[in-house]
Amino acid sequence: MPVRQRITHTPVPVHIYTEDIEEEARQQLENIARLPFIHSHVAAMPDVHFGIGATVGSVIPARGAIIPAAVGVDIGCGMNAVRLSIRAEQLPDSLRPVRRAIERAIPVGFNQHRRDRARASTIDALLQGLKRIDERHPKLNVLGGNPRSNWVRQLGTLGGGNHFIEVCLDENGEVWLMLHSGSRGIGNRIGRYFIELARKQMEDRLSQIPDADLAWFDEGSTAFDDYLHAVHWAQDYAMWNRREMMRLLVESLRRVLPPFEATGEAINCHHNYVARERHFGAEVYLTRKGAISAREGELGIIPGSMGTRSYIVRGRGNADAFCSCSHGAGRRMSRNRARREFSHADLEAQTRGVECRKDGGVLDEIPAAYKDIDQVMANQHDLVEVVHTLKQVVCVKG
Repeated sequence: MPVRQRITHTPVPVHIYTEDIEEEARQQLENIARLPFIHSHVAAMPDVHFGIGATVGSVIPARGAIIPAAVGVDIGCGMNAVRLSIRAEQLPDSLRPVRRAIERAIPVGFNQHRRDRARASTIDALLQGLKRIDERHPKLNVLGGNPRSNWVRQLGTLGGGNHFIEVCLDENGEVWLMLHSGSRGIGNRIGRYFIELARKQMEDRLSQIPDADLAWFDEGSTAFDDYLHAVHWAQDYAMWNRREMMRLLVESLRRVLPPFEATGEAINCHHNYVARERHFGAEVYLTRKGAISAREGELGIIPGSMGTRSYIVRGRGNADAFCSCSHGAGRRMSRNRARREFSHADLEAQTRGVECRKDGGVLDEIPAAYKDIDQVMANQHDLVEVVHTLKQVVCVKG
């Protein structure tokens, strides 16, 4: 059994798939397990760690309710990966031009495209759903007074923090492209707005719940319906953002790599989202906060850090984990602590052999700030099987 720890003194238990969990994260999980609508139990993945709103690495089954802060503000954040038809020996000796080509094609941080780069059909489809959000919640101002505002120019952009684009090699020497991003500024705005709305609507009851960040919407309420539409829109936006980014990435690399084709269908999976699913005899709104779906036979992506291995996996459909697995290695220290404890020399050493930035701007993403990805994978051998093991040779951070 991969369950390493159980919390049993709460109204429903918590099943934890690791021994490596800090006390703050454990307390967050207990708080979630005390909510009145949690079904069966709460699951905590092997990369679990303290988060804002709810524990990163938690899988939360709710009957008749959704917690906006559990989904968070990077709604639909996730991964995209595709294998190319070229091999390691066909890559150029210097990978600096490859990194530069990626950086020219994909805006990072707060930057966006100077003009619309996404397909018109994609923009038009997203616009229809956004108009409903704008009509129901004009204070949110998602259109910004202009249907072609920032959300359009940010389609196909990376963002900041732990978002990244990588060129990787698998165990057979085949080349992969892999990227990590979410719903950008528009998803952040939607998330923050509905988190605050939930707090306001529960103002009279906040003292009765263990954490104000766990304020929720009840199914059947107008706010619940509006949030469900908005969060699903943001999840769709995040999925299309990754697709557009991958399209631009492939176009840019054709100029600096030997001729290639994408082989097989791209893997595109969320790890911050909510979905209606059936588990343990009930229909629930399942929130995966830093976890991915791992139904039997389903392909997923579990990235390590910018200097370690990543994995393409196939789900085993483990019912106890709500058919889920970890979304990555998981942080073991805060960004501020990482900046205090490590130097540029440490970053150089831990990313040796990877073409990437090695300056103070990415020091908080140093591999040692993350848990051991190999231990994380060992703790979930009953949740997924490894299909491919990837090692990055180029990494572009947000």
